[in-house]
Amino acid sequence: MAITINLYYTGSSGSAREFAREMCRSGLVGSIRAEAGNLRYEYFFPMEDEETVLLIDSWESQEALDRHHASPMMARLAELRERYDLHMRAERYVSAEAPEADEGFIRR
Repeated sequence: MAITINLYYTGSSGSAREFAREMCRSGLVGSIRAEAGNLRYEYFFPMEDEETVLLIDSWESQEALDRHHASPMMARLAELRERYDLHMRAERYVSAEAPEADEGFIRR
């Protein structure tokens, strides 16, 4: 059962996008993706809100997510969030198999 967290980082004057760029440039994103249990760690830019960045962060289990939260890189991540003065909103999802009826709506 995978756990996916959608994190919305909101700032001002482009700070959220610059935060995401620095996360990538600094190597933090690569380090997080390399952690045991990480399934996905990707940033997206909402078309209708230029001051928000969406992070889709997915882990194979709560234990893997807990190890990530206890890792030393979380202090660096928190420092960057403070530097860019970002505010956050989180949505948490637990994976489920899609019903067969949904297949008719998915173009492959």
